[in-house]
Amino acid sequence: MTAADRMRDHWYWRPGWNVGRRFYTWHLTFEEQHDVHRFAAAYRTALAPVDGLDLIPDRWLHLTMQGIGFVGEIASADVRAIADAATQHLAQVPAFDAAFNTPVVDPEAILVPIDPAAPVRAVRDAIRAAIGEILPEVPESAADFTPHVSIGYSNATGPTQPFATALSSAKVAPAHARITHAELIVIHRDNRMYEWESFARVPLGPPTTTHRG
Repeated sequence: MTAADRMRDHWYWRPGWNVGRRFYTWHLTFEEQHDVHRFAAAYRTALAPVDGLDLIPDRWLHLTMQGIGFVGEIASADVRAIADAATQHLAQVPAFDAAFNTPVVDPEAILVPIDPAAPVRAVRDAIRAAIGEILPEVPESAADFTPHVSIGYSNATGPTQPFATALSSAKVAPAHARITHAELIVIHRDNRMYEWESFARVPLGPPTTTHRG
């Protein structure tokens, strides 16, 4: 059995992280996306009997986009300026529809690829451009990015096969989401889950103009 055939614990402490630390990052979030919630709930039910997975509730479903830095290591004024710059850049990126199809087993998570990926990449590119206007260097790689939403995170070691079997036994219709905004959040992982507070929610596309007669 190769490393790719085995799960590993997602919750090891990566460099810089510990209990109590908070991080500024951009995500796509899925509040009130009922079809996405229906889809995630069905797969949570299918995966629940398999030990070794922390299933993600609807509230914390997300698509990781682009980090900025740890709270306390970046000035809050710079974070606000990034949000303001992103408002300008994301006004040039239209809202779009995305499909959630069949989940796949990753050694650390159950992932759902997003289709199409190109509009998500356009949002990320706009956010990176905004960061580049404020910070001397944009964190993270521009290329190393695969748009996906996780259904659950591995919390143990063991074979991947039970998760693949559970997924294959589930008959779940694809889900569709309307992506209308990107969210700048303050995130932590103190409770073996990614949880956050919102710092700024930035709409995609030009502002809506209200005409009065």
